[in-house]
Parts: sequence; structure tokens; C-alpha cells
Amino acid sequence: MDRLNGSANLMIVSDLDFTMVDHDDQENLALLRFNALWEAYYRHNSLLVYSTGRSPTIYKELRKQKPLLTPDITIMSVGTEITYGESMVPDDGWKQYLDHKWNRDIVMEETAKFPDLTSQSETEQRPHKVSFYLEKGKAPNVMQALSKCLEKRGLDVKIIYSNGIALDILPKGAGKGRALAFLLEKLKAGGLGPLNTLVCGDSGNDAELFTVPEVNGVLVSNAQEELLQWYAENARGNPKIMHATERCAAGIMQAIANFSLGPNLSPRDIRDSMLNRKVLGPSHVVVMFYIFYERWRRGEVENPEQYIQNLKSVFHSTGNFVHPSGVDQPMHQTIDTLAKAFGDKKGQDFRVWVDRVSFAEVSLGSWQVNFDKWELSGEILFLTLVC
Repeated sequence: MDRLNGSANLMIVSDLDFTMVDHDDQENLALLRFNALWEAYYRHNSLLVYSTGRSPTIYKELRKQKPLLTPDITIMSVGTEITYGESMVPDDGWKQYLDHKWNRDIVMEETAKFPDLTSQSETEQRPHKVSFYLEKGKAPNVMQALSKCLEKRGLDVKIIYSNGIALDILPKGAGKGRALAFLLEKLKAGGLGPLNTLVCGDSGNDAELFTVPEVNGVLVSNAQEELLQWYAENARGNPKIMHATERCAAGIMQAIANFSLGPNLSPRDIRDSMLNRKVLGPSHVVVMFYIFYERWRRGEVENPEQYIQNLKSVFHSTGNFVHPSGVDQPMHQTIDTLAKAFGDKKGQDFRVWVDRVSFAEVSLGSWQVNFDKWELSGEILFLTLVC
């Protein structure tokens, strides 16, 4: 977040599974479209926040499996953990806040009295979260009885049921919504409070996100029954909350347009992106180039010779490409090398995306752009740090 000099233009706060990530989209096309949109238009002055029920362990597993961008902030374990940046520095103030009227040992003692509760894996048991599986038909009665037991023991807790199977017990002050409210207060105090916030979800544990004041919200089209029920009872007719007609990341982009939050057309949706001379900035150029690079190697570019000439005209004649190894090569020579790779990934599962794009003007009209370039070839991921 050090790149921000003031209020973030937009903050997107999104659940992951079946919201940002569509596990039924094996090619991750909607997610890749969102990635291109974010890095081209938003990364430099906005904030990306993931708010997930996943623990840090299985969140990191998902990062290895899917082409997810690096978030600025990660809210995990159903709003009980907040971390910052790629190194995931924990928010100790949030930890201290959650300790109020919370005793994990007592929670374990009382839940042991309910045979219908099946403990989730050890990775999902966190300092401020105790998680179980519970059949949907038994959930209402168990939740009511358990709540009374814990209250009698002097605890102030919140019990959340989601996805028709998962039950989480948290401190009363925890949850995705309260974590977001805490985060917004902290950002405003630091002068970074977003001008606009968009929350995105699909399941019951996302409902709290939509109750945070002054946010816009989107339920993706594939939202689950418990969230749709909450929407029908609490938010139908609210102009700041919409039910998208598109799934997952495509629904998020639809919401950006619906609430007029900024550009919503992904560079991946522009077929001849490298022939489009309307360039908005260095990050836009980088995103367009690597979409072209992917299509080039997949053999999907028509009139390849015309594109090569266009590339040479786009880049300054004295421009250089500096490889992370330190090799400095004229950009036009790099383009000539690219010409020889046309179609070498044709028919293969080959995708390219960029992450953490940043740029600085080093002299009048000259820019240094830093970013991570990811390549997915089959099931193998390759990362290159580019300057």
C-alpha cells in the first residue's frame, strides 16, 4: 500500500471460492479477465482485498492452484485474521480486539457435547475460529442450543453456517463484516480510506460484508441459497446491492459497471488490443503486451507480420528490455525474438498474466515498470520478476 499517496480510488473486497474463483471454469477465463482489468486500470491507485473463510494454509494452496493476483490485504478464517501485503504481516490490533470474551478451551468443551458436530481439519482450527461440519437439516437446532450453552459459560460468540455444511464459531466481534469495518476505520485514520468500496460474495458467511455502511455490494449470479435468502429478506430493492447475472469474477466486473466505479472492459475482451492505439498508461501497455504474447504463442493472432511492425512502432526505438538476470536487450531485438516463437504453444493449455504492476517516470516520457509475469503451461507455473 506504500504506492498510495492518499485515498484509494476503489477498494474491492471479494470472497474467493465461487466468487473471485470459479472452480467450474477450468480455464479460469473470467479470473484472467479480471486480472487484466485490475492490473491495467486499478492496481496503481486502488486496493484489492480477499475476504475468505479459508485458513492461511489452504489460502496459500489456492494461490498455487489458481491465477490469483497478489492482494494488498487478506482477511482470512471468516474474518478472524487480517494480514497485509505479499508477506502477509498480521494485524496485532485485530488479534487483541478479538480476545474480548473469547476462550477457545471453553468452546471446545461445549462443542464436544454435540455429537452432530464433526470437526474440520486441523488447518482450519485457528486461534479465534473453531470449525465443524454439520448437516443442513440439523443446523438450526444445534446452533440455537450451542449458542445458549456458550452464553451460559460467559462467552460472547458468533455462530456462522455457510455452504449448507460448514459451521464456524467465532468471537462476537469477528466475522467478515466486522473485519472490513475495522479495516476501513484504520485506512481512514491513515488517510488511505477508499473513495468507493465494492464487496462481493456468494455464501452465508459473506452476508455481513453487505451490512457495512456506505459500501456497494454484488451477489454473483451463482450465489448460494442462504445468501439469496438474506438478500430477499434484507436487501432487495436496495440500490447499493445487486444480484449479478454473471458468475464469479465476471459478476464483479458487471458490478463495477453497474455502480459506475471505473473501467469495466477487460483488455482481454479487446481482440486486437495491440492494434488499439488508445493507451492509458505504462501498466496498460504491459497488460496488453502480455495478452498479445499469450495469443501469439498460442497461434491465435491473425496477420502476425502486421503485428510485429505495430509492436516496433509502439515501443520507443531506444527502449530496452531488462531481464531479471541483468541482461539488457534492445526492445526491437526482443520483438524479433518473439516473432520466431509464433504458435509454439498452439493447442496447449498456455496462459500468461501479470501481477503487482508498478511504474515510475524516470525522465520525461520514460518509465520504469516493475511486475511479476506468470506463465501457466499445462499444470506448471513459472514466475518471472520483470523490471
